[in-house]
Amino acid sequence: MIRTTIITVAVLFSTGTAFADEPIVGNWKTVAGDTAAITPCADSYCVTLKTGKYAGRQIGKMQGKGGAYTGEITDPAADKTYAGSGTTNGNTLKMQGCVLKVFCKSQTWTKL
Repeated sequence: MIRTTIITVAVLFSTGTAFADEPIVGNWKTVAGDTAAITPCADSYCVTLKTGKYAGRQIGKMQGKGGAYTGEITDPAADKTYAGSGTTNGNTLKMQGCVLKVFCKSQTWTKL
């Protein structure tokens, strides 16, 4: 019984650590100068604005690992959601939103 409990706790702890070790997790400065926090949420990473006009609003949800992520991203000013992707490279995060995988817009965010 005790052995099972210890193994369960170890597995849960290692899963949480895997999310924390992902390079997308953290606070990012957007092109507009706002701060966006990317945190683990369920089996994804949630993107939430922490400062600016839309503070507190979740603007994305991504899945992936190792610096490459896909999901959805919302333009808060237009209130439209697009197919999204994010790619980390050191202290930068290239976020891209696309309509029909043809019409895309990109932004590069900097890690705080």
